Amino acid sequence: MTKLFLFPIILCLLWTIFLRFNGIPLAKGKTGYIYITAISGTLIVLMTLLLWLTRVQ
Repeated sequence: MTKLFLFPIILCLLWTIFLRFNGIPLAKGKTGYIYITAISGTLIVLMTLLLWLTRVQ
């Protein structure tokens, strides 16, 4: 489960490398960071909810 929290960090790092490689300022790529954070946050919340709903007692 803790590996899920590495997912957005790695995606943001890759996005930064992409922007630097193509000469795009980080300010212009801000929406990419927002999308990465929103989608990853949603996935983390859904996975946490599924783990909580299917836990064995």
